[in-house]
Amino acid sequence: MPIYPDPMIWDEILAHLRRHHPDRCRQWFEEIEIVNLAAGVLTLSAGQPVQLRYLQRECVEIFREAAQSVTGRLLSVVFVSIEEAEQLPPQPQIHIEPFTLRPPTPAEPPPPASLSTVVTTNGNGHARQPVSPLNGNTGRTPGGTVWGTLYDEMVINPDYSFETYIVGPNNRLAHAAAVAVSQQPGNSYNPFFIHSGVGLGKTHLLQAICQAILASNPDCRIYYVSCEGFVSQFMEAVQAGQMLQFRHKFRDIDVLVVDDIHFLAAHERTQEEFFHTFNSLSQSHKQIVLSSDAAPNEIPKLEDRLLSRFKSGLVARMDKPCYETRLAILRIKSRLRGLVLPDDVLCYVAHHTDSNIRELEGALTQLQATAMAMNRVIDLELAREALGDAPTPLTPIVNIQSIISTVARQFEVKQTDLFSKRRQKSITLPRQVAMYLARCHTSHSLQEIGGFFGGRDHTTVMHAVDKIGRLRAGDAGMDRRLDMIERDLAIRSS
Repeated sequence: MPIYPDPMIWDEILAHLRRHHPDRCRQWFEEIEIVNLAAGVLTLSAGQPVQLRYLQRECVEIFREAAQSVTGRLLSVVFVSIEEAEQLPPQPQIHIEPFTLRPPTPAEPPPPASLSTVVTTNGNGHARQPVSPLNGNTGRTPGGTVWGTLYDEMVINPDYSFETYIVGPNNRLAHAAAVAVSQQPGNSYNPFFIHSGVGLGKTHLLQAICQAILASNPDCRIYYVSCEGFVSQFMEAVQAGQMLQFRHKFRDIDVLVVDDIHFLAAHERTQEEFFHTFNSLSQSHKQIVLSSDAAPNEIPKLEDRLLSRFKSGLVARMDKPCYETRLAILRIKSRLRGLVLPDDVLCYVAHHTDSNIRELEGALTQLQATAMAMNRVIDLELAREALGDAPTPLTPIVNIQSIISTVARQFEVKQTDLFSKRRQKSITLPRQVAMYLARCHTSHSLQEIGGFFGGRDHTTVMHAVDKIGRLRAGDAGMDRRLDMIERDLAIRSS
């Protein structure tokens, strides 16, 4: 019979992971169950398909290292679904002598004898990783969803769901459209194109769409891939003379989700193939979801026919999160890690890190690592030591009128000029700056901001926000000037 470890061992494995891999630990790890320990293999099961795939692709090494450290034995770790666990035949008990631990080897451990191995190659003679025969070598989950090929599969992170996505003025349109797409794929906003700067939540929305569609329709065939992966697979198919298989792979599906589509730039042959793939899916009313670091018309060397198709659906821009949104993001990110942080610490981190969501996650990791290294509780003093002095924050109590008066004083123009129809550069630039600041530091919608500035259309506000955002990123003088205005606003609002 299999060996059933003492439950305390599992608690110690989780404790080891929290100590040595705090950035990888999640609360839902506690839901993982031990199936058995036999023949030097610790078999663990996960209930959710998305969690199982994530564990198989991302967490085997850290769990193996934790299991070896806790038990003092040279063990391998395998994750299976509940259905697979039930199909495992009884195994004879094998006495495992203690080993002197050595660093884990980079190679993946072989699966247990009860799970046969399917090995495929990537076209260049290099073996791909083994998969369970229950999933097959196409990357198909038990629910029937195609997550990608073994060669370039994009792993779905269980954290990236709609339930953990924080909605703010910077992403409200993109979130609402993503929910609509997940509820009626192929019928709402097709194609759906999301663009933003780095680390602002595009990938989270893409994966949330995948998870929501899978939850409501387990038989839906989803292909989630990076654009770089699409390009690589296309080139591989051309070299191997397997274009027919490549086209079936990307066209015989229900939903195509491509991350970082701007990677198509300068790949002329791949653009042509993607154009035909796009047309095939679109004509069949299959959903297409794309993300990019730039708007469609800003992707360099993008063919006009692709540009027109990318813009034929809904194009949604996401901006930097405001203070309140950053604070809410920190709350949910810390909860996912099992961290209980005081409000003053969360507020401090939200003030200190205002660029993107990845840096917020990095700040949490820095706090965890510092607290563990110093064996201290995370408090405001520790946060200051770990992250340094926070910049003077822009208080959230800012209204459009205070922005207008501050901008008018900084640019030496009349406030009434900002509401007027005048289009001289001396007036349009401060007007655009005021719109940009109103969008960043108030909760007003684009329509409300446009109405405040003389009844202008929301597209005018979008253009202003985009223009000033790019100026700030590329012009040090403009960045300093905006910082000065924001400090003035912070002082006056306080």
